[in-house]
Amino acid sequence: MPNDLIHDSNGGMPRLLEIMRRLRDRETGCAWDIEQDFATIAPYTIEEAYEVADAIERADWAELEGELGDLLLQTVYHTQMASEAGHFGFESVVRAISDKMVARHPHVFGDESRDKSADQQTADWEKIKAVERAGKAQGGTLDGVAIGLPALLRALKLQKRAARVGFDWPETAQVLDKMQEEARELVEARETLTQAEIEEEFGDLLFVMANLGRHLKVDPEAALRAANTKFTRRFEAIEAALAKDGKTPSDSTLEEMDALWDAAKAQEKQ
Repeated sequence: MPNDLIHDSNGGMPRLLEIMRRLRDRETGCAWDIEQDFATIAPYTIEEAYEVADAIERADWAELEGELGDLLLQTVYHTQMASEAGHFGFESVVRAISDKMVARHPHVFGDESRDKSADQQTADWEKIKAVERAGKAQGGTLDGVAIGLPALLRALKLQKRAARVGFDWPETAQVLDKMQEEARELVEARETLTQAEIEEEFGDLLFVMANLGRHLKVDPEAALRAANTKFTRRFEAIEAALAKDGKTPSDSTLEEMDALWDAAKAQEKQ
């Protein structure tokens, strides 16, 4: 019986699928869940993926377990809605990803040799993906780079695609020169251009910074996350130091907070 499955803690994947089906039931389900569609659920899917990454970065394995469950629920949610609309179901999603993994790993599941470097396996993976894109009438170099990706990540993927066909600066020094050029243009734009033009120049600078990260073999998204973490840690140190004197940042001067920032920075380097 469905109710028995829903309350069976060992019900596994069938249990979760049934829970979602019941939540979306037009007559007996949850009003909020019934009202949702792909567009309204998509932001939650992105958020859950970031929360998975956050738990990994903090090495919080208990938290990761829960966050992976939340992310899995997003897949179940989308496939339930797709099933209701007659597009596809959970089983076809599982079959499609399983077939893709087998096809993309011929050195594991086929006749190809496993005697390859990680770089060679990455190159082979990209060749297989290119064939898949061609089968979807995605013949352009940049076709298939998802528009909905975070902008910094999408910039990196676009640049990698372009570099594979030779559209790239040969030397890192050239990227540094371009970064300096874009920075100068932004400074000039601040004084002479419209807000829209300033935004365009700022975007150009961010795009070049992502490219510089690629040339330096630095993941710009990871580097910025680390910078965010460092800023948070040091600012919290400022707040803690001020609190000892019964003060808050809003009660303090910039000079006071700068001094405490330098102290926190020095403490980290000891």
